[in-house]
Amino acid sequence: MTEGLVLYVPGAVIATALIVKAPTLRRGWEQPLLRAVCTLLVGGSLAVILSAPPTIVAVNRLTGVVNFSAPLVYSLLTAFSGACVVVILHWSGTPAAVLRRATRLTVAAYGTVVVAIVTLFALGEAPVERLRDMDTYYAHTPFLREMIICYLSAHTVGSTALTVLCHKWLRRLSPSMLPLRPLRTGLALLMLGGAFDLAFLAAKWTAMAARWSGGDLDLLSTTVAPPLAAVAALFVGAGFLVPLVGGSAPWKDYCRYRRLRPLWVALRGFSPGGLRPVPLTWWSPVGIRLVHRESVIDDGILALGCWFDPAVREEAYGAARAQGRSEEEAALVSDAAMLAAACRRRAEADRAEAGRTEADRAEAGRTEADRTGTDRPEAGQETAPAAEARPDSPGPYRLDSRPLTELAHAFQTSPIVARARDGAARS
Repeated sequence: MTEGLVLYVPGAVIATALIVKAPTLRRGWEQPLLRAVCTLLVGGSLAVILSAPPTIVAVNRLTGVVNFSAPLVYSLLTAFSGACVVVILHWSGTPAAVLRRATRLTVAAYGTVVVAIVTLFALGEAPVERLRDMDTYYAHTPFLREMIICYLSAHTVGSTALTVLCHKWLRRLSPSMLPLRPLRTGLALLMLGGAFDLAFLAAKWTAMAARWSGGDLDLLSTTVAPPLAAVAALFVGAGFLVPLVGGSAPWKDYCRYRRLRPLWVALRGFSPGGLRPVPLTWWSPVGIRLVHRESVIDDGILALGCWFDPAVREEAYGAARAQGRSEEEAALVSDAAMLAAACRRRAEADRAEAGRTEADRAEAGRTEADRTGTDRPEAGQETAPAAEARPDSPGPYRLDSRPLTELAHAFQTSPIVARARDGAARS
């Protein structure tokens, strides 16, 4: 049972991914890329599950053909390898005409290998059922030997092409391009999966070569290779799914929701007290959560408008430019610095106000009323910082229109913003 679980778990993971993506695959079935992805997921999950010893026994008993699982699994692995090549061709950005020819050639080549596998099995003799060592046991049997070579060769070509091309394209993608991060992650996972798959193939080929030369290294094929195949299936399946899921609207909303957390944490306490937050539950859609988080941030920025100090912004802008930042990057950092300083000054003022006693507030109110001859401010009315009350003050400053996710990143990570925040605390 343990041997079966080693292969059932990755097979179930890939099958679950196929079920999750089934609506998208069904709606876009006319697209060659999605058809290739569907073939890849179906072939990969079935190949892994059907190669487990308990499943091999069940299939052989169900069909009444000894070792019927062998050509079935080999054909599925071949189809999986061909689908990998087709998907990679679509990801490469090849011109449409060239892509169509390459896809037809790949499908024809791997389809021919599948036909050859079935034909060679029918021509050969495999009277003894083998659950774990089919490859090495029949390494010298006519036709079966050629069948095994066909499937191993096709699988080796597919895995090698997958690994080499993924490494080649991964080097071309800049890590700084946020929209391409899901694709970069997918390519990295595919490279790992390809590496494990090549290790699986190396173990198989080595065991076969040992048999052909009169030795016995069956342990590589029966014990070492299956776990390598299971890990490879997990990485390859995840590698093809990450770009598809990462490019979907819910995933983009989730990424934006997560990146806005630093601003949300800093500003949620400054939203107007009269506005009650929208009640959210753990099952609330991420789109609703994103809208709520953006609203809280916008309200917090508006509430801090009279606490913005242009001098802080100008100083941060100069520091950023001195570091060689572009005008756009410097403007973004300076806005984040001004916002961070305003948050710190407002928080310090709120703490100081909360520490005063009722008598202190009442006395201060009477003194202010006697001095100015005006009524005391209503409870809850915000008081602008002293710097804003100067006659030469330019008045409340508004942030430029910046993407909130970029503002949140600078707010959390920039040393210039951290210095502005610390300076506001000392003042």
